Amino acid sequence: MEWVTRLQLSKPKMVATDVDGTLIDEHERVTPRTRAAVAALVADGVPFVLATGRPPRWIAPVVDGLGHAPLSVCGNGAVIYDPAADRILHTTTLDAASLAWIADLAERVLPGCGLAAERVGASAHDAATPQFVSSPEYEHAWLNPDDTQVARAEVFAAPAIKMLIRLRGATSADMRAALEPQLQGRADITYSTNNGLIELSAPGITKAAGLALIAERLGVQDSSIVAFGDMPNDVPMLRMAGHGVAMANGHPEAQAAADEITASNSADGVAQVLERWWTS
Repeated sequence: MEWVTRLQLSKPKMVATDVDGTLIDEHERVTPRTRAAVAALVADGVPFVLATGRPPRWIAPVVDGLGHAPLSVCGNGAVIYDPAADRILHTTTLDAASLAWIADLAERVLPGCGLAAERVGASAHDAATPQFVSSPEYEHAWLNPDDTQVARAEVFAAPAIKMLIRLRGATSADMRAALEPQLQGRADITYSTNNGLIELSAPGITKAAGLALIAERLGVQDSSIVAFGDMPNDVPMLRMAGHGVAMANGHPEAQAAADEITASNSADGVAQVLERWWTS
């Protein structure tokens, strides 16, 4: 694979991108160059989609940075969210029985782990639905000010778009390797950081599955999509798209799945590719 492809690609009919480590820079900002590139493709009538592990309530800062509210695949594919209307359009959840089974399995395979569940309501900040609940043993891999700590059983008392399993001192890759063979197909497992955190969704739910729903809704063929990503949770989407682009700062699995490697997120790697077709 060349570091920067020399292929002359047709203009995409849809662009999809991961957020963290991909669209935004190391300071979690949309740079002026990236904002301008996205604005140009949107002005050209091409759908632009966010595809992220983030829940809907963490989309607003990205919308503010872009100056545009794109349809968003959230929760690694479990949610389709329209930030312009602040409306959840589609969800796929793990039921309470599956969550309880996964919790028991995880605690056997990964002793000392903490458990958390991500839920959604009708909107990004649905006050009627506790959005993120965690067991007392759960330790965040990053700052998360909107956590609600509950008794262990409450973590899996209601359906969730994903279960998060955290084991301090472990790597996410090792955690996945230990747990995945034991899941019996009852959940899809991935990770977006290697800092001892894995994320489980309903079987078949990936960013690719969520993006496919939007593409079907808009009448866009997979072969006409350009997708960007940097971590293992982006791999299905990078493989699904007609042209998958991984970041220079990306995980080896993402780079291996991609058709091209662009510059890093801190060097406007997404914008550098988009500018082949669109300039402000």
